[in-house]
Amino acid sequence: MINCNGKDFEIFLTSEQIQNRLKEVCEEINVEYKDKKPIFLGILNGVFRVAGDVFKYIDIECEVSFVKLKSYEGTESSGKITTMLGLDTNLEGRDIILLEDIVDTGRTFHSFLPELHKLNPKSVSILTLLVKPDAMEYEIPLKYVGFSVPNHFLLGYGLDYDGLGRQLNDIYQIV
Repeated sequence: MINCNGKDFEIFLTSEQIQNRLKEVCEEINVEYKDKKPIFLGILNGVFRVAGDVFKYIDIECEVSFVKLKSYEGTESSGKITTMLGLDTNLEGRDIILLEDIVDTGRTFHSFLPELHKLNPKSVSILTLLVKPDAMEYEIPLKYVGFSVPNHFLLGYGLDYDGLGRQLNDIYQIV
């Protein structure tokens, strides 16, 4: 049990479980993209831990870039992605593997994927460490999923609570 910002959390997934699953997923990618030279596109902020560990297990020729999606106007979400901050790579004709830490409602990808397709990539696949099927509002084509998890608030391994807890090696759920 840990306490973060006044809330109690209990262990949900250990670092060992996370690493074992990421290794399995990356083995699939290594086979499927062997001769394709994909570009991994990480969605910041939370994905920094997932991305760092994915590249421990990827042994194919590839590139990596990151993008920060902006969907807020003031303190309210517009529900639409309005800006892709940091995308400085030409994606036309490229095989893209999007990296995400967690997909819950699917709103971000629902807005982002049409914008990404306007850049004419050859293919787009999504790797997410976590998905919350019970929270999904949109059907999102998730090709590589680490874990399907219940619709509980999670913390650690890139996931935060008011900006805190991203550095934790394990994933915790609120008690």
